[in-house]
Amino acid sequence: MIPAARLQSALEVLETIDSRPQPADSILNQYFRAHRFMGSSDRAVVAEHVYGTLRAWARLGWVLEQQKAEPSPRLRLMAKLILVDGNKADSAAGLFNGSQHGPTPLTTQERRLLHSLPDTVLEPSAMPQAVRLECPEWAEAGMKATLGESFEAELRAMQSAAPMDLRVNTLKSTREAVFDQLRTDGLKVEMGRLTPWALRVQGRPPLVAHPLFQQGAVEVQDEGSQTIALALDPQPGERVVDFCAGAGGKTLALAAMMNSKGTLIACDILPRRLAQATLRFRRAGLSNTRTQLLTGVSDPWIKRHAQSFHRVLVDAPCSGSGTWRRNPDARWRRLGPDLAELIQLQAQILASAARLVRPGGRLVYATCSLLVEENDQQIDNFIMNNSEFKKVPISLLDKEHTPLRLWPARNGTDGFFAAALQRAQE
Repeated sequence: MIPAARLQSALEVLETIDSRPQPADSILNQYFRAHRFMGSSDRAVVAEHVYGTLRAWARLGWVLEQQKAEPSPRLRLMAKLILVDGNKADSAAGLFNGSQHGPTPLTTQERRLLHSLPDTVLEPSAMPQAVRLECPEWAEAGMKATLGESFEAELRAMQSAAPMDLRVNTLKSTREAVFDQLRTDGLKVEMGRLTPWALRVQGRPPLVAHPLFQQGAVEVQDEGSQTIALALDPQPGERVVDFCAGAGGKTLALAAMMNSKGTLIACDILPRRLAQATLRFRRAGLSNTRTQLLTGVSDPWIKRHAQSFHRVLVDAPCSGSGTWRRNPDARWRRLGPDLAELIQLQAQILASAARLVRPGGRLVYATCSLLVEENDQQIDNFIMNNSEFKKVPISLLDKEHTPLRLWPARNGTDGFFAAALQRAQE
């Protein structure tokens, strides 16, 4: 594909993202499936245009507004070519040439705007801090309460692309063996720092086509996400529940820690997610895992199994503010419940899941959020109403955390929070 055609593809994706209530990564994947003729290099350039624009969404919009222009996906993409990529105005304008597969030609007003941008920097001194850091108003207070003096450094870290981390399935291989194989195959890879199964791969190689992935020896999973399994610390032979399992990413890690022995139940309210999880369990070679569809926090299954599990994980639905490196559109597009609704839902889910924990058992509450309202305040409120539970330390890297906090700049992972609670013995 010629550069103008790649740019047009990116524009089509950005316009769809702007108009459709669906996550950006899902829309981009749908676009690629509908345009299978695109090569891997074409897809990489289109994805970079899309995500590069989304990561600078607020800043590009602010600069355009200072130029008296109404921000649109087209204008933001035009501005990105200059202010983010460093192209000259004439070079950027040349891509909007009306070629058969390229964007429509610039209007006189657009051309004038494009040539006014070289004298403008992406972050002029007058730009407000929240805009400069791509922090939406709804999250700013909670972020500052959590991050304190690290607020700017952590928000800066989330303006970069997330790395690619792998979790080695120890039921099928070892980290050392996978490391050696990937290096032999020409990939640049290094050992993870937080979990004994993590590997970090440089670049964005198509690993889903790699034999190790196809055989279930590896899964793509942020290393921070992998630590949540360590927080629960399931043992072989125990009865364990992943209460909000989704597509089963954390369930897979738990099963490997249990050496596929005992009972592990992956629960969710969406059958589509559990169907996807079942396929992943099969590929991973699990024998101790099954799914349980729930109708909600009051499902009769919960009452029937009250106090019958050694360990229960609540990976609660949340704002996802810790994952903005890989989901930059989530800052600006609320596709599900708003923050107030999420906080209420999290409390309900945590209280419901707690009913499953046996005396002396462990309950772990986790989010991929950096907002204090979704994390510490949820735990404090829960303990206030459930005195039989107390906080217990989480061991990680020979350190004990109560609770565990992972931040992008400090730890090189997505942002995660996890608190471990133990139910008193009767």
